[in-house]
Amino acid sequence: MTTMQQPPPPPSEPPRGHGPANSHWDGSGGGHDPRDGHRDGGGRGPGDGHGQGPPSGGGHGHSHSHGHGPAAPVSQHLRKVIAAVLIPFATAVVVGMVVLWPGGAPGHERTGVGFDRQTQSATVTKIEEVDCSSVNASGVPPTGDTSTAEGSSAQQQANGTCKKATVRVDTGKDKGRTFTEIVQPDQSRQLRQGQEVVVAYEPAAPKDLQYSVTDVNRRFPLALLAGIFALAVVVVGRLRGVMALVALAISFLVLTFFILPAILQGSNPLVVAVVGASAIMLIALYMCHGLSARTSVAVLGTLISLLLIGLLGSGFIGWADLTGNTDDNTGLIHGLYPDIDMSGLLLAGVIIGSLGVLDDVTVTQTSAVWELHAANPSMGWRGLYRAAIRIGRDHIASVVNTLVLAYAGAALPLLLLFSIAQSSVGTVANSELVAEEIVRTLVGSIGLVASVPVTTALAALVVSADRPGTPTTESVPAPARAGRGRRRKR
Repeated sequence: MTTMQQPPPPPSEPPRGHGPANSHWDGSGGGHDPRDGHRDGGGRGPGDGHGQGPPSGGGHGHSHSHGHGPAAPVSQHLRKVIAAVLIPFATAVVVGMVVLWPGGAPGHERTGVGFDRQTQSATVTKIEEVDCSSVNASGVPPTGDTSTAEGSSAQQQANGTCKKATVRVDTGKDKGRTFTEIVQPDQSRQLRQGQEVVVAYEPAAPKDLQYSVTDVNRRFPLALLAGIFALAVVVVGRLRGVMALVALAISFLVLTFFILPAILQGSNPLVVAVVGASAIMLIALYMCHGLSARTSVAVLGTLISLLLIGLLGSGFIGWADLTGNTDDNTGLIHGLYPDIDMSGLLLAGVIIGSLGVLDDVTVTQTSAVWELHAANPSMGWRGLYRAAIRIGRDHIASVVNTLVLAYAGAALPLLLLFSIAQSSVGTVANSELVAEEIVRTLVGSIGLVASVPVTTALAALVVSADRPGTPTTESVPAPARAGRGRRRKR
């Protein structure tokens, strides 16, 4: 049985391929198909548009598909340019950490105030209900005036029922020792039998008053929640999730062993924050997203935005005369270490607090530009910038709203106090407590907004500098034009 050969299609209709619209076929000859990319070969072969059929001429073929897999790497020249910027920067960060390395926080005598107290773990072993007046728990003012809120509360304590808790110390040199604690009826925290608590120890006090309950031991629920978080990250993120957790742990190590002790040693808080935040940025981004040109562009965008935040924060914190010493904790720090620049500490907090959100924005924008380039390699840097900045505008709206609400949520009790006092908006905003949060929020938000166009422009310039068909890692026998033609879907 003879097989009839199909005549070749007329020249006006090029052979129909079933490969990707932008695929091309490189051979030793020079035919060009304007519909399916380009095909170089010595003659017209019976294959499809991406070289699956053997050419009838003497050429040899291999296919490249720009529609599948990751985008082609940038050229060796651009990688050298990026390295020329980032290697000195990374070297400066390492040198800065070596020079500023504190070697541990300086010691001091405990004051017994706030967190600066000796604490031990303990357990509530027994709860008894007693009359408040019998244990002298009432606090009626000497004048007998119960019209005020303080007097009314004292009257309720005098007429109410208190709890007498027996507490056993579980750690330290006094392990096994017990003491009693009176819990008044209007206290926000009510103890219960079997509850694990944290007790403060004051050796200079009388023996019966050396221990007192200061907090509840909540380590187990916190550890369980952290375990659930880690499990969720690993299950969803897999290997990348594991690397993100490792980067998070390293970030806490840098914060605990470098940034905080260096500030306590008297180093400039702004310099320490810049060096420490840069180290965290380099470690976190490269560990989570790999050592690539894409990640390097995100690093550059983050670095420029951090510099902008530092300049704006330094200018407006000084202009607004913000001292950074606004509550009991900062007052205690200033009392223990008077050489610490508290306004510089405030600026350091602004920089470190903005870093986490900056990473998210810059990585997202860089990935958007890379994926747009992979989808349409012929798009120039202006087209890439315009397309990616539309994505960035949505990101800006959501991130700025998130940042503002996060700060507002943290300062919610303070805002409630101003609301109760019926203070005007101007009065509230002018107070240093709220002014600090306003400057922190707005400076960080300006840096976030600026990071979108900066990172997008950098990424668009980098990926568009290499046109499709630029030799990268494989050598081709002859220069071939890139397949810029794309088959339109009808």
